[in-house]
Amino acid sequence: MRLLQITIPAGKRETLLSTLDDEGIDYLVSDETSGREFDAIAYIPLPTNAVESVLEQLREVGLDEDAYVVVLDANTVVSRRFTKLQEEYDEDRIARDELVAAASELVPSTNTYILMTIVSALIATAGLLLDSPAVVVGSMVIAPLVGPAMSASIGTVVSEQRMFIRGIYLQVMGLLLAIIAAFAFAFVVRNVNLIPPITDITTVPEIRERIAPDFLSLVIAIGAGVAGIVSLTTGVSTALVGVMIAVALIPPAATVGIGLAWGAPLVTLGSGVLVLVNVLSINLAAMVVLWYSGYRPQHWFKTGHARQAMLKRAATLLVAIVVLSAFLGGVTLDSYQRANTDEAIQEEIQTTVDQFETTHDIELLSVEVLYSRAVPFQDPDRIVVRIGIPPGESLSGLATLIRERVAAETGHNVDTEVRYVQTERG
Repeated sequence: MRLLQITIPAGKRETLLSTLDDEGIDYLVSDETSGREFDAIAYIPLPTNAVESVLEQLREVGLDEDAYVVVLDANTVVSRRFTKLQEEYDEDRIARDELVAAASELVPSTNTYILMTIVSALIATAGLLLDSPAVVVGSMVIAPLVGPAMSASIGTVVSEQRMFIRGIYLQVMGLLLAIIAAFAFAFVVRNVNLIPPITDITTVPEIRERIAPDFLSLVIAIGAGVAGIVSLTTGVSTALVGVMIAVALIPPAATVGIGLAWGAPLVTLGSGVLVLVNVLSINLAAMVVLWYSGYRPQHWFKTGHARQAMLKRAATLLVAIVVLSAFLGGVTLDSYQRANTDEAIQEEIQTTVDQFETTHDIELLSVEVLYSRAVPFQDPDRIVVRIGIPPGESLSGLATLIRERVAAETGHNVDTEVRYVQTERG
């Protein structure tokens, strides 16, 4: 529920109040005594989703843009007429003006935004290098990225060009700052040896998760955009949604910086694509949901222009996402093929060992299919097979046989290493 406080311009009192009466809306009026061009102040309790409609009606009959409109939260309103009004406005969304104000409040001052973004990126970088999920999550909590992402979409739909430009500017600046901060910090960490040396950063699980994005990454980003804008339009707290949006942006951006510091172009490429897909998808999802929620510019003659701008920007975002999705599709296909290859190798080795078991007392203990790097589009580099044998038993030629059979089955001629482990049972 909301309580509107409206200054009524001189000469418009009767017209505005009669409009409220016609709509069956209760109100209180007090005289305005400051001596300015206002005649009275009206206090109007309304359901949250009625604010926009009522304000539009009042503006049509004389409430000009110079009037003050203050929207406050109201905990309880006890009135039969108010209950009927709630039944009439059963759609769960806040007014356009309140939405714009809420989005503006989510965007901190430029200095604060820069500071919090850099701190968030530094913490994320430390968490990634330490392979600490808790630290990475902590970096997301303080990331101030939800405001700019939502502001750009809202600015497009309600034709607030300054809000749109500021939202885009802050998003681009924030991501660049995060990457630069992560690069600088990772470069220092690597060269000063603040942590044990990491030769291959793709072996760190927290980093490895963000260098091979697939189509599920797209689902996460779209979900974050939808959740962010719905939380704003319904007046729900955006704190947790902000963390979700930061999940899609801060750790991948930090991974880009780490890849640059380690001179790992494939890491930089994979995580960079993930950042771009996520930020574009968040903006597209928020914009489309906002438009189809019914939000429009305040002035009807701007609606056509806003629609054209929305369609043009949505089409641009969609084309960019489709282009980048080719990479996601490649990674998804590579993951599928890699899983099939690993399974085929496992089955072929098991079949080979089973044949040996008819003449030798051996047991297959484990199979590892190793890749030179944990990045997409890599063929198997080595196979390590552990075989259990009785004490004193010896075998030869098994590694060569496994290699030949795996090559015949999968088309991959992979170096094969068989490790014999003596096992004794009593």
